[in-house]
Amino acid sequence: GDYVKDPQNTRILGAFKLTGKTKDGLSLGVMESVTDRMYSMTTTNNVEDKVESEPYTNYMVGSVMQDFDKGNTRFGGVITATNRDLSNPILKDKLPGSAYTGGLRFEHNWKDRKYTLQILAEFSEVNGTAPAMKLIQESSVHYFQRPDASYVKYDTTRTSLLGHGGSINFMKMGSGHFRYLFWLNWRSPGLELNDVGFIRKADDIFQVAWLSYKLWEPTSIYRQLNIESNQWTDWDFGGRNTFKGGNIGINSQLKNYWWANLYMGIDGSNIDNSILRGGPSLKLPGDYNINYSVSSDDRKKFVYGFFNAFSFGFNNVSQSIDYGIDLSYRPIDAIKITLSPGFETAYNNMQYVDKISGRYIMARIDQRMFRSSFRFEYYPRPNMSVQYYGQPFIFAGDYSNFKKVTNPMASVYADRIHIYGNNEVQLANDTYTVMENGNASNQFSFDNPNFKSFAFLSNLVFRWEYIPGSTVYLVWSQNRGGSDKIANFNFGKDFSNIYQVYPQDVFMIKFSYRF
Repeated sequence: GDYVKDPQNTRILGAFKLTGKTKDGLSLGVMESVTDRMYSMTTTNNVEDKVESEPYTNYMVGSVMQDFDKGNTRFGGVITATNRDLSNPILKDKLPGSAYTGGLRFEHNWKDRKYTLQILAEFSEVNGTAPAMKLIQESSVHYFQRPDASYVKYDTTRTSLLGHGGSINFMKMGSGHFRYLFWLNWRSPGLELNDVGFIRKADDIFQVAWLSYKLWEPTSIYRQLNIESNQWTDWDFGGRNTFKGGNIGINSQLKNYWWANLYMGIDGSNIDNSILRGGPSLKLPGDYNINYSVSSDDRKKFVYGFFNAFSFGFNNVSQSIDYGIDLSYRPIDAIKITLSPGFETAYNNMQYVDKISGRYIMARIDQRMFRSSFRFEYYPRPNMSVQYYGQPFIFAGDYSNFKKVTNPMASVYADRIHIYGNNEVQLANDTYTVMENGNASNQFSFDNPNFKSFAFLSNLVFRWEYIPGSTVYLVWSQNRGGSDKIANFNFGKDFSNIYQVYPQDVFMIKFSYRF
């Protein structure tokens, strides 16, 4: 339509939740809900209409967990189900008709919980029409259509998608100077959890090793000292090492009860399977990074701290510098006020712009970001609290130095791209026109990608535990958000623009009774 107004939420027609734990250590939980059919209002050539944009949907989540040996061993699982009424042909080819996920969890602790072993396994099955499954395969979670992903099967006729994942975690977190952890996580290319749950990226095998050495006997310099290091490696399911890196750090409580931290790390060159949005993988230079922080004695009424983080990419591909402060004030025991503003400036020479006539267009993006969080907590009585949280956010992105990818996996960075010269790129009427090598026959255009985003999120929560275990919550949540095409960062003007945006307000009441 010429104008479309989409619903931002679905209406819940009915929901049920039950949780509990028996005296024998069996924990059970089930949640079931049905959401209403929703419509988008459209206007085309002054004719108003409505189009179904969300079908009747049933969601279910169930869980069970059994404790053994006084909770030192636990075993259980979770299952979810999503079923949609897709009688409307418009939605039938857009959404999966059903989606099921499940998982098993085993955890064992021994030697007074000094050692822990956790094993998790999960699966998913999504079903729908071939066009709906095509959309899922091509989504940013999977990108099955990548031309160099020979190990996955991109099938536009399939009507279901299966996937699996899991993790193995072994750690020593108990007594002694040394503590360590080894973690391995995998998600197959077909794992899909986004009907109930969330997954950003499939096709991933990720490994982490962590080692820490702690000194707790005070000296003339510190009260306690901890030295730690991390190592990580990632592969895709084609067996290709996509990135690796590590860091080393030290954090300490000084003799005067102040805290100080310093970390240094390095990431090697990486292979990004998703940066070209379904195109071939692109090899990117790595970076090295440094961050440190200092904070005052947290026993005081007024606590303050500062942190700074740097990241420098190899081949001058990227850079970021981040500053922030943390302030906390407790005038009386029942009140605590915290404020944490921060500002980041960064650039990245390999920011994706668009795919045009088979060309993958990249650019340099210069970024400016301000963010802050404000918290107010008041506890008039142990069973009652008032909490407020506010978060303003401003982000500006300015694009320049446009280029195209020529040889995405070349060993030399400069051979992977062709940077357009000033004689090849022109900006007019907020549109870029490119004439490769000055040849009008190789001309193409794209919109100016510059942008600015600003938002303010806030929540106010009143909690009253009227009897032990039973609680009433009153919640007010407000969201203000907007954007424009002017990338110049102007804090005063941008901050005032936030309050010119019409807000979205949500009021909620939650009542629980424990018996």
